[in-house]
Amino acid sequence: MTRLSMSRLVAAVAAFAIAGLAAAQPVVMRISHQVPPAHHMTKLLEGFAADVKQRTNGQVEVQLFGSEQLAKAAENFPQVARGNIEAAMSVNFQWGTTIPEMSATLMPYAMSDLERIKRFPASEARKFLDGKLAQRGVQSVAWLYITRETIITSKQRPIIAVDDFKGVKIRGLNTLTDNGLRAAGAAPSAMPGSEVYQALQSGVLDAGLTDVSAAFSRRYFEVQKFGTVGPIFTIYFHMYANPAWWQKLSPAHRQAIEAAAAKAEQEAITVTEATAAAAIKDLQTKGGMTIHLQTKQEQDAWRAVMEPAVREAFLKSAPEGGPRILELLNKI
Repeated sequence: MTRLSMSRLVAAVAAFAIAGLAAAQPVVMRISHQVPPAHHMTKLLEGFAADVKQRTNGQVEVQLFGSEQLAKAAENFPQVARGNIEAAMSVNFQWGTTIPEMSATLMPYAMSDLERIKRFPASEARKFLDGKLAQRGVQSVAWLYITRETIITSKQRPIIAVDDFKGVKIRGLNTLTDNGLRAAGAAPSAMPGSEVYQALQSGVLDAGLTDVSAAFSRRYFEVQKFGTVGPIFTIYFHMYANPAWWQKLSPAHRQAIEAAAAKAEQEAITVTEATAAAAIKDLQTKGGMTIHLQTKQEQDAWRAVMEPAVREAFLKSAPEGGPRILELLNKI
């Protein structure tokens, strides 16, 4: 064999090896999210990542970046839309005025029935919201039910009757829920969950508002004494991806991710309900908080005051799609 032939053979073998290595590299799906390691959603997402790996024989690697390691909560959408991150998770109300219809589940007590929550992933309401997401340049992947058990925490006295809200500086969620809280007489101040503990500790806030699992994982019991729990707001932790990245996936990889997402949606319901029950117990036994579970009469009283204000604000924020999504949610 001539020296030239040998050089060509070596080059061909090297090129083949490099191509083989490139083909062996897994597809990476980075998911940016905001919840801390102890939150039950983190564990659920770890299960989703393992499921995707198993379904694709390791060809798709899901990398999770929680606690805002990769991007702040408000930056997740633009980062994914621009293709800087493959995927992210947002709490559905965080879409704000970008997609106001996403906040429809915040109607007080309107989506609190567990059977309706179980039917949501396959509903026309979900398809409608997926379409809104596509219009804004992201691909919907999964709707993970994160809570219906809202807790109102306080330090000086419990907040049980509507009148107990008067003058209370409370953490708000967004402009919609803030309207409901104001209607009850409170003074809401919206802020990320990661900032609430310090605000409660320093007295910037008198009361917290979150789900029971987050109240325990974020250790609200260290700075709050009382908690009132009720199915006030139903909230989803929503996964979405960059459309260009999504379309570049092989059909088999997309199907595997979709199957893992569908499984996670169902598991989220079971895990969230169990975690909520455990969190309520932990807040009492481990945190030493005095917990009050709302009666049906109390729920009706809060809803009568809060719901009209929230609904009015919602329909003003979403004049075109608002009536339709509320209609679809009512049909679930």
